[in-house]
Amino acid sequence: MNILVCISNVPDTTTKVTFNANNTQFNTAGVQFIINPYDEIALARAIELTDGGNGTVTVIHVGEAANEPTIRKALAIGATDAVRINAPAHDAYFVAVQIAEYVKQHQFDLILTGRESIDYNGSKVAAMLGELLDLPSVSIIKKLDVDGTQATVEREIEGGKEILTIPFPFVAGTAEGVAEPKIPNMRGIMSARTKPLAVVEPVEVKTFSEIISYETPAPRGQVKLIAADDVAKLVDLLHNEAKVI
Repeated sequence: MNILVCISNVPDTTTKVTFNANNTQFNTAGVQFIINPYDEIALARAIELTDGGNGTVTVIHVGEAANEPTIRKALAIGATDAVRINAPAHDAYFVAVQIAEYVKQHQFDLILTGRESIDYNGSKVAAMLGELLDLPSVSIIKKLDVDGTQATVEREIEGGKEILTIPFPFVAGTAEGVAEPKIPNMRGIMSARTKPLAVVEPVEVKTFSEIISYETPAPRGQVKLIAADDVAKLVDLLHNEAKVI
């Protein structure tokens, strides 16, 4: 089985987010970048499925050369090889098109993404890949098992679970529960230095979106304590100040 895992390069979850260039660019100064945590789950499951010589795991990333340490970490965790599309990730559509063009030239049985990236939380790439490649696509899966030429996936839905059987090839966006993220060992870190990392030039993509500016959330206001028996005061604040009723 040949599995392609799409990974993104995101700020560490402890990052203090600031912007520059008149609030049109994320300020990367002093920021530590990591593999998107949901993508790490996808990578861990791909490694489990191919363990013991049962296939290969290729990681693909759309980004510039500065992101290669993140790719090398994926190789250290256990990916077989890697591909970097040499372009900044403009938006989800741009990323999906670049990955789809690569897949059209290389055969994969399974394409995995994370459910979303923790920086933009878009949850778009898996669905877009399915559409661009004319493949089945299922998002936010909680379980993934393989049986011969098909896989069984489990999703949480309102009031229960949805279990689907899907023939290969297909695209899936993974969430918590699919696998536990893996920590690279020393042997993996050393071998990652010599594993193949191909650099591919991007294809032209029509631009459909543009970021005009970023805004940080408004600071939290002070907490107001109200006596448990003062229902009228609570209702008044919720209605006239918080404006939620």
